[in-house]
Amino acid sequence: MLKKLLQDGKKNIISDFYIVFDFYKEIFYKKHLLTALEYRRRTHFCNNRLHCYASSRAGIFIKTVLPIDAKKFSIRAMEEVCPRTHRCNALRRTDEGRSVVLIGWVQSIRDHGGLCFIDLRDREGITQLVLDPHVFSKEISALKTESVIGVRGTVRLRPSETVNAALPTGDIEVAVEKLTIHNLCQTLPFPLDEKAEKVSEDLRLTYRYLDLRRKPNLDRLKLRHRASHIIRNYLDKEDFLEIELPTLFKSTPEGAREFLVPSRLNQGQCYALTQSPQQYKQMLMVAGTERYFSFARCFRDEDLRADRQPEFTQIDLEMSFIRREDIYALIEGLIAQLWETCLGITIPMPLQRMPFKEAMNRFGSDKPDGRFGLELQDVTDIFKGSAFKVFANVADKGGAIKVLKIENFADVTAGELASLEQTAKHNGAKGLAFIKVKADEWKSPFAKFLSETEKQVLIQRLNIRENDCLFFMADTWERACNILGKVRLEAAEILKKRGTLTVSDKDFRFLWVVDFPLLTYDEEQKKFVATHHPFTAPVEEDIPLLKTDPQHVRGQHYDLVLNGIELGGGSIRIHTPDLQRFVFENVIKIPHDIVEDRFGYMLRAFSFGAPPHGGIALGFDRLVALMAGTHSIRDVIAFPKTQKGQDLMSMSPGDVTEKQLSDLGLRWLPTVGEA
Repeated sequence: MLKKLLQDGKKNIISDFYIVFDFYKEIFYKKHLLTALEYRRRTHFCNNRLHCYASSRAGIFIKTVLPIDAKKFSIRAMEEVCPRTHRCNALRRTDEGRSVVLIGWVQSIRDHGGLCFIDLRDREGITQLVLDPHVFSKEISALKTESVIGVRGTVRLRPSETVNAALPTGDIEVAVEKLTIHNLCQTLPFPLDEKAEKVSEDLRLTYRYLDLRRKPNLDRLKLRHRASHIIRNYLDKEDFLEIELPTLFKSTPEGAREFLVPSRLNQGQCYALTQSPQQYKQMLMVAGTERYFSFARCFRDEDLRADRQPEFTQIDLEMSFIRREDIYALIEGLIAQLWETCLGITIPMPLQRMPFKEAMNRFGSDKPDGRFGLELQDVTDIFKGSAFKVFANVADKGGAIKVLKIENFADVTAGELASLEQTAKHNGAKGLAFIKVKADEWKSPFAKFLSETEKQVLIQRLNIRENDCLFFMADTWERACNILGKVRLEAAEILKKRGTLTVSDKDFRFLWVVDFPLLTYDEEQKKFVATHHPFTAPVEEDIPLLKTDPQHVRGQHYDLVLNGIELGGGSIRIHTPDLQRFVFENVIKIPHDIVEDRFGYMLRAFSFGAPPHGGIALGFDRLVALMAGTHSIRDVIAFPKTQKGQDLMSMSPGDVTEKQLSDLGLRWLPTVGEA
């Protein structure tokens, strides 16, 4: 029968199953399809189409979709071929009278005496089943929620008074004729409804496979899938090549702490899991690929928090022959398409560009949250020569005095004030100076040192009114901005708790932060270090300053920021060997032998016609989390780690044997207290 079917290449009927085959000779070679179908065939029926999968001994994989005449198709034969005819969200009023096969999890069981109702759930939705308790008494008594069952039955309309408008399938129910229990569920460790949010996260992570059944978590995984699909299609249309890059690299200790992988074949040496495929993607540009992207897995052995995981995914891009504006336009198009397609939200374009210095001066952060005001202001000039020596000394020595005004906050409680002071101290301040503006006086430990002239200038510049509260920070410019910026964020949290400030997670304020300094002076190391990374190109007109005034060199570095969170960052890269070596050895002072060991291959590559190039990496986990309205990237990762870096479900990391260590040329050293 199959041989004749293949020879004809026309519509034929296999009468046993009333299946109408329709395939095309130009798509499938006859001999391969025949071999495949004779060896193994797997079918799946969905939406009135039979999906056939076949693989041959030679490893050939073929898929074809075969239309079904639903009225002729035998539902009993269907059960033998595949497990279901419809998903649990698919049936509607127009399906009345249809024989169907459904399979899924028992969401709930309601016994109303004469009838038993079961909500059957699969990945896509819920269908109500109706069972006669006299016919299915044994099965009903055995069932528990989250058991897996399959049913055959007939679709019928619900009585008008029981229609559930909240469900897509709320107009119908399935009268069950046959029920198969595939797997009974044990007593659940926690409920899988909204009460699960009150269960400890450790317990939910231990049973993560159960936690993922909950609709919010499943919806986040669907959103992640949809976003990745959109990104791939968008970049494909922009002529990018998706290229996988190695995970095992060499150690580059200048960055974050790495995960090291001892080599059995090269004992005494280690790989490092890639923190980012930065060097590899630059080599792809030298190789002439011109436009590369990947969903790169990255690994960093850092202390964890809500927005960090030891392993994470970034959308990694690199392009040749581009400028910064080309990067901005590309990413803005991607963001616009993601938000429009996934969320139905139009993001105004182009995005705002904010220089680094402006961001620090106004918001005290290089990743400003622009959803609320509370902007910082500079009052350094007011306190030059002031009688208040604490401020005067900072102003006279070239430091900065920044102030944060919060309206109607003079009633700040002792607890709120302590929280703000603790935030300032945690970020390096010795304290937090403040003034409460009352009708008859300025209440402050230092208000008595201020002259009337200084008060009047402050009132005019800051537009101070009764019941305002002022917070001051005097330090170097960067430290004063940074510390008061953290105080600003803590103050916003206090105001939200008071109900006087509303900040919506659905208010998406994107912006580019640009014109970063290429270098930052490290007080501990007593030298300049790269603000971004040492491959970032300086702004061309600033290159001469590398020799004379490196702290004023601007880098061609840019960050994409959303609501106070850095979504990603990138730069135009150095592509000439002489400039790259000069930055390594003369600017950030890496010894020559270390440069050769770690970056020698890159410098050699740059001498063989490396094109101008640049790129960006976006944190995919963070991006999806923000789209999903959650503050933790753990919520959008299928199997995340805890803040101790543990997978509680699989109990990893785990112990290894002495032999495994010996094979690697390693042995455990005693810990403190065991020696």
